[in-house]
Amino acid sequence: MKAPCLWILTLLVCQGAVASTAEKPVIVARFSEQGITGNQDKLKVYRHYKADGSVVFSDQPPGDGQFEILLFDCFACQPDSKVDWRSLALETHRFSHAIEQASNTHKLDKALIRAVIHAESNFNPLALSRRGAMGLMQLMPPTAKELGVSNAFEADANIQGGSAYLSKMLTRFNGDLDFALAAYNAGPSNVEKYQGIPPFAETRAYVERVKILLKRYRNEI
Repeated sequence: MKAPCLWILTLLVCQGAVASTAEKPVIVARFSEQGITGNQDKLKVYRHYKADGSVVFSDQPPGDGQFEILLFDCFACQPDSKVDWRSLALETHRFSHAIEQASNTHKLDKALIRAVIHAESNFNPLALSRRGAMGLMQLMPPTAKELGVSNAFEADANIQGGSAYLSKMLTRFNGDLDFALAAYNAGPSNVEKYQGIPPFAETRAYVERVKILLKRYRNEI
């Protein structure tokens, strides 16, 4: 669906322009909860609301007006992640009703839906990537629109839409899970171009980690 997949960690709301470098907030994120130790500077993305109501994403702060600073870090796609995917705490109960419904509607393994949600957003329904992918299953705006998801930050709708897309990828690639997961992450055209999992470190890490999570969720739910 996109590469890389990114997870929102912190959100600051700022009013007005930042007058100088000295006045910019210095933000350091700690990730010990996810198995990553130490403090690291993280990529900042600025979300700026224009006068006409449209939203602009940039790696530079806007000159004036209201903006938000979004701190992102790739959760399941970062090749050098220190997370131990074989012992990471699982989420076996959150969004159970929505996952059950999506599983029945799209004939998908509940454990697979849960594994993809975990890999995509770490169960954060408000996750937003710098490329605009939204919600639990990180739907891109055109994909959400195609799937009839009007509010991708609404958990039930997002899970239905993401599951529909995942089911579509499985059908497109004749049930091959590796190919379907790679397509979900990097787009089906890249899977077809490379006739398999694309040679992107992030995508290969993503596929491997989703499969680890899938096996673990199958043993738990």
